[in-house]
Amino acid sequence: MIKIYDINKLSLDEILSRETSATGVEDIVADIIKDVREKGDAALYKYCEKFDKAKLSSLEVTAEEIEEAMAEVEPEFIEIIKEAADNITLYHKNQLQKGFEIKKENGIVLGQKVLPVKRAGLYVPGGTAAYPSTVLMDCIPAKIAGVKELCITTPPNSRGKVNPVILAAAKIAGADRIFKVGGAQAIAALAYGTETIPKVDKIVGPGNVFVAEAKRQVYGLVSIDMIAGPSEILVIADSTCNPEFVAADLLSQAEHDKLASAVLVTDSSELAQAVQAELERQVALLPREEIARTSIDNNGKIIIVDSIEQAIEISNEIAPEHLEVCVDEPFKYLDAIENAGSIFLGKMYPEALGDYFSGTNHTLPTSGTAKFSSPLSVDDFVKKSAYSYYTPEALEKVADKVAFFAEKEGLSAHARSATVRFKK
Repeated sequence: MIKIYDINKLSLDEILSRETSATGVEDIVADIIKDVREKGDAALYKYCEKFDKAKLSSLEVTAEEIEEAMAEVEPEFIEIIKEAADNITLYHKNQLQKGFEIKKENGIVLGQKVLPVKRAGLYVPGGTAAYPSTVLMDCIPAKIAGVKELCITTPPNSRGKVNPVILAAAKIAGADRIFKVGGAQAIAALAYGTETIPKVDKIVGPGNVFVAEAKRQVYGLVSIDMIAGPSEILVIADSTCNPEFVAADLLSQAEHDKLASAVLVTDSSELAQAVQAELERQVALLPREEIARTSIDNNGKIIIVDSIEQAIEISNEIAPEHLEVCVDEPFKYLDAIENAGSIFLGKMYPEALGDYFSGTNHTLPTSGTAKFSSPLSVDDFVKKSAYSYYTPEALEKVADKVAFFAEKEGLSAHARSATVRFKK
């Protein structure tokens, strides 16, 4: 059963305590990466047979397989995917940045250009659950940014097939190539390239602890979006909230993973007790009851505070991945919220709406990293270059100043590079 705490009897460390992902996978992942780097496709076929129990004749999904998937998925779901894709597109188009140029006296020009990365790799989990929503959330911002080639890697089933809903979402979202590879070996293939899978510039997408560790190990050779920890939700709720709704929202994240974290912060002891009871009732009804119950019992908390303002302060310390603000006037508190991956305002906005349909991105910072990082966006798929131009007359006016600055840092070659052009 989830525990109820009084804020006045909790230390900051207890408030912030999180159970993190399992450790001890570093060496396993390093060996897999080394194997893929040295043996390429041969290693990928080997690991696919070992981990996915699939003996593949080729790694890349064919156009025929994609068309078969489109025909296999219910037309109603295809339309829902398309509508979700439209919402995600509308939201992310507003993130597009433009370069700028400043023209100063003496012909000086200073500017910045914004360019997409050439090729991006998108990891999509495939195991016991398929996530077409992840395909949309990762592909669409990349396409809006202008990425020329989007490569998806996702594990096949034992028959060597990719879940049709993933293929359907990939086609709708504009993915260019799809490969039947999962796990750390997929990340290695995207980072180094193989005979079949091209080397990419950026890798994004969630995965298990092996995928997360592989992303950590290849970072620097390629860019990554983030190293995601277990999923988490924090709900701020006042005394007027429906405990059935609040419990359902907490369980929506608890069912992800035994390590997931679901926290309620409320100014009402009556609501706290009602939600506690409602969680026990609802968790027993879930197909993923064991996972959700372990998450709630081990990592869940209900914290009773003195006011909603104090609840906001606690939320800012926790910096949750998902933050629901279940009060009558949520916009009243929006400016006070400083640290959260994604904020869901109002009593009628379940976090799942943002996961699938509303348009905001569901690839979010976890484990308190919302204090310094952001949801996946168009920005993740662009890079910026500065450019500048000085006329001879403009340089001559400042060459001595540049040299003076350089000499203060003990860099005489820097200084001379500015003055040598005007040596009499």
